[in-house]
Amino acid sequence: MGQVALIVIGFIAFVVIISIKVLKEYERGVIFTLGRFTGVKGPGLIIVIPIIQQMTKVDLRVIVMDVPTQDVISQDNVSVKVNAVVYFRIIDPERAVIQVANVFEATSQLAQTTLRSVLGQHELDEMLSERDKLNDDIQVILDQHTDAWGIKVSNVEIKHVDLDERMVRAIAAQAEAERSRRAKVIHAEGEQQASAMLASAADTLGSKGGALQLRYLQTLTEIAKDRTNTIVFPLPMDLVEPLLTKLSGSSGGEQSSPTAISPPS
Repeated sequence: MGQVALIVIGFIAFVVIISIKVLKEYERGVIFTLGRFTGVKGPGLIIVIPIIQQMTKVDLRVIVMDVPTQDVISQDNVSVKVNAVVYFRIIDPERAVIQVANVFEATSQLAQTTLRSVLGQHELDEMLSERDKLNDDIQVILDQHTDAWGIKVSNVEIKHVDLDERMVRAIAAQAEAERSRRAKVIHAEGEQQASAMLASAADTLGSKGGALQLRYLQTLTEIAKDRTNTIVFPLPMDLVEPLLTKLSGSSGGEQSSPTAISPPS
């Protein structure tokens, strides 16, 4: 009789020990009693009756999932290889266990098809320059479809958009042509502005009687700074004409012999 009691006590102790479960703060246990869902337990110490109850453990932390490289044909018929990363977490353990057989596999497959579908509606330039917008579009679509599984997709990031060598060379040539075009436009605009300013300066010098002479004297001053023995410079008629008029008026029509001016030695 004593041995039977010990066996019974030992069996009860064994059942109690295996019935005790400890769940961490980020874990939840989905409990099924005789095959029927009876609730979600945790975190902390919980009791799961062996044979009668079964528990499926669910992790509530953010999951980082890599989306394998996908072959995508853009709207302008360019073939690219794109991969991405998806951040999501389970917010409803009941639906994550009951509504879908493998929540991670289902999310991965949905992310792959959504990535190809969304990127296929855009041109290559948009894939390269509007990546943030594409990330948001993919995230919204994934979040809507996974809501029935108790999943919240918080973020999607496109990591790489890989092109073949021919397309890389074509894009480089296009960029070089665009830079050359911009350089030519900037040079033409500079020439246009310079010609306009020169024309304005010429009008100003022409409208002022002494402005041209002052500019001429300034040019002579700059030439005189050079260390040379001989200076050759033109003598503009605008500078000589007033002197000739004055001399002809004072001499009363008499002709004077020309005077030679020799440069200083």
